[in-house]
Amino acid sequence: MTGPTEHRFAAANGELCWFEWGYPADHRPTLLLLHATGFHARCWDATIAALPTDWHIIALDMRGHGRSYRPASLSDWLVTADDVVDFVQANCASPVFPVGHSMGGYVAARTAALAPENIAGLLLVDPVLMPREFYGDVPQNLDGELADHPVARRRSRWESADQMNAHFSARSPYAQWRPDVLSDYCRFGLVPAHGGDDWELACPPALEASAYMGSWRNNPYDWIGAITCPSTILRARNAERQGPMDFSISPTAPDLAAAIAGAKDLHWPEISHFIPMEVPDRLASLIASLAQPG
Repeated sequence: MTGPTEHRFAAANGELCWFEWGYPADHRPTLLLLHATGFHARCWDATIAALPTDWHIIALDMRGHGRSYRPASLSDWLVTADDVVDFVQANCASPVFPVGHSMGGYVAARTAALAPENIAGLLLVDPVLMPREFYGDVPQNLDGELADHPVARRRSRWESADQMNAHFSARSPYAQWRPDVLSDYCRFGLVPAHGGDDWELACPPALEASAYMGSWRNNPYDWIGAITCPSTILRARNAERQGPMDFSISPTAPDLAAAIAGAKDLHWPEISHFIPMEVPDRLASLIASLAQPG
C-alpha cells in the first residue's frame, strides 16, 4: 500500500489532521483508526501495511495529538468524540468501521452510540472502558492537579526523532514494541519546537496528562447500551494493575461485552495493552476478518 495523503478538516472547535490510504469502495466499509492517549495517527502505519492494499483507510489525529489543534485540556473524552462524529458525518458518505485503541476505543464506542447510521461495525482494542465501580464522584477541577501527574513531567524536547528512539528503545514498555512502530511513534510524534532548533512532543506532556486524568470523568455505562452495530472487544493481559499507569495489564472491564448488545469478547492474554505496537500483523488479520462483509 502506498503512503498516505494528508488532509485537514475544520471541526467545530479546531482543525483536525487526518491521513488517507486508498479509495472508498462500495463493497467494503472504510476503516477509521483512532489512536491512544499521547499517540497519533501514524502509529497505525505498521497495522495498515499488513492490511489488503485495496482497502480504504483513514487514520485521524484526535484533538491535542499529532498535527491536530491543541485545546486547553483533554480531560473530557466526550468532547473528543464529538470531533470524531463531526468528522465522520462530514467526510464519509457511507458507513465506516472504527477501530479504536485505548482512549481511541472509548471514542470509537461513543461515536457508534451517537451516530449509529454512520457505523458499519466496531472493534475496540483494549479500550479504556473500565469496570463500573471506577466511575464515581469526580473532582470539580481535574486539571488543577496536573503538575502532580507523572505524565506531566515527561521529557518533551528532543534533538531528533533518532535521539528519542534511541532513548526509548531499551526502556519498558517501548522495548516490547516492534521497532518500526517505535520509529513511527517518534518520527511522527514530534513537531518543530517553539523558540529553538530542536523538536518537541506534538502532544505536550501536560495536555497528555489531562487526558489520563479524564479517563474516569464520564461514565460510559450511561450511553454504551445505545451501540447497535456488530461489535468486538479485544482485551489484553488480565491481572491486577499496579496503578493507573501500568500498561502491562488491560484497563478494559472483563465483562464489557455484556454491556453492548451482541458484542463479541476476544482475549489475547499474552499481549500487553499496547496491542497495535506489539503485534500489528496479528491485529491487521483480525481487522480484515471483521470488516470484510460476509
